[in-house]
Amino acid sequence: MKTIAITGGTGFVGKRLIALALEQGYRIRALTRRPQPPHDAIAWVQGSLDDTGSLTSVMRGADAAIHVAGVVNAATLPDFLHGNVAGTANTLAATKAAGVRRFIHVSSLSAREPLLSHYGQSKRLAEVEVQDSALDWTIVRPPAIYGPGDLEMRDMFRMARMGLALLPPPGKLSVIHVDDLARLLIALVETDPGKIILDPDDGLPGGWTHGDFARAIGAAVGRKVLPLPLPKALLSLAARADTAFRGNGAKLTQDRVGYLVHPDWTSDPAHRPDAALWTPAIATPAGLAATAVWYRANGLLG
Repeated sequence: MKTIAITGGTGFVGKRLIALALEQGYRIRALTRRPQPPHDAIAWVQGSLDDTGSLTSVMRGADAAIHVAGVVNAATLPDFLHGNVAGTANTLAATKAAGVRRFIHVSSLSAREPLLSHYGQSKRLAEVEVQDSALDWTIVRPPAIYGPGDLEMRDMFRMARMGLALLPPPGKLSVIHVDDLARLLIALVETDPGKIILDPDDGLPGGWTHGDFARAIGAAVGRKVLPLPLPKALLSLAARADTAFRGNGAKLTQDRVGYLVHPDWTSDPAHRPDAALWTPAIATPAGLAATAVWYRANGLLG
C-alpha cells in the first residue's frame, strides 16, 4: 500500500484528492494548519509551508509527494511570491531531505502567461523551482477547476439564477471537474510520464467560449442566461468594488482582471495527458448540474 504526501489537503482540490486516494487504498500524510478529525489512513501533520520541519515530517516515508497548496488571492506580488514560490521551494527541499523522489506539482494555466498577473508570475516562478530540482517531477497546469465544494465559481451560479452572466471580453477557456483532476494526480503517482508539463481539461475540443460556458451554468441552475461581456475598464471598476465590499474575500480582484481579459485560456492539446494515463470522465454539463445541487444543499445560491 503506497503512501502519498500532500500539501493543501484541506482545500477544495486537496479534500477531493484525499477522498479519492483513500477510496483507492492509499495511505495519506497531509499538512494542515489546524487540527483535523482523526482517520486511520491519514497522518495529519500540523504546520505550514514556512515550517521546513513539519514539511519534512509530512514527506517522511512517502512514495510520492503531491504539492497542491498555494496562494490564489493576495494583496501584493510579494505575498504571491511568498506563498507560491518560497512555499514550493521549501516543499521541494523537504521532499529531497526526506528521500522522496517523485514530485507532482499542481500549477495553473496562468503560468503560461506570467506577465498578465502577479498570480501567473508566481506560479511560473514556482514551476522554475520544480524544474530546477533534482527530483522526478511532473507539472500539472489545470484550467478553471469546478465541482462540489468550490467557492470560486459560486458567484457565476448565483448570477445565473437571476438570468445574467457578467463576463470578460469575448474569449475561450477550458475547464475541469475537481474529481477528474484528482484522478489524474493519483494516476501520476503510479505512472511517471517524465519531466513534462501536462494540460488536462474536460475533453471539449477547442474549449468553451465565455458565452457558452455561462449558458451551461444557466442550464445547471434551470435558467436561461443573457451573457454580458464587459470591457476591461468596467471589470477593473467591479474589482475595486468587490475588494472594498469583501476585502480579502473578494473573488474579483485587480490581479484577476489581468488574466480574465486574456482571450485564450484553453488547454494546449500538445500538452494533453496521454490517453493511456488518463482521460476525463465527467462531462461538464453533468458536472455543473451536480455542482448546482451541492450549492443548493448548502444554502450557497442565495
